[in-house]
Amino acid sequence: QVQLVESGGGLVQAGGSLRLSCAASGRTFSNYAMAWFRQAPGKEREFVAAITWSGDRIAYLNSVKGRFSISRDNAKNTIYLRMSSLQRDDTAIYYCAHGGFGTQVADFSSWGQGTQVTVSS
Repeated sequence: QVQLVESGGGLVQAGGSLRLSCAASGRTFSNYAMAWFRQAPGKEREFVAAITWSGDRIAYLNSVKGRFSISRDNAKNTIYLRMSSLQRDDTAIYYCAHGGFGTQVADFSSWGQGTQVTVSS
């Protein structure tokens, strides 16, 4: 069982930046991937970014490429999502996920409780 706790969400003006963190605890194994998804009101959960344990594979949603950056610190079992040039469309609950590398919800078996990101104009 893996527990994931996100932090760093909040209210930011359009064009601003935020950094999300996700700390994993419990049965965290080597060679697992971690990812960020988001869900806006009335919409399905959407892939944002994923990273393998070694960091040799990274994937991004097209609309966040060049604005968001995912990274991880394996010594701390923590991943980060640096978000810049935020837009109103980025407003959502952001979820951390743990499991196999992929871009689908089904690729990940453990989820955090989410952190709200709200971008105002």
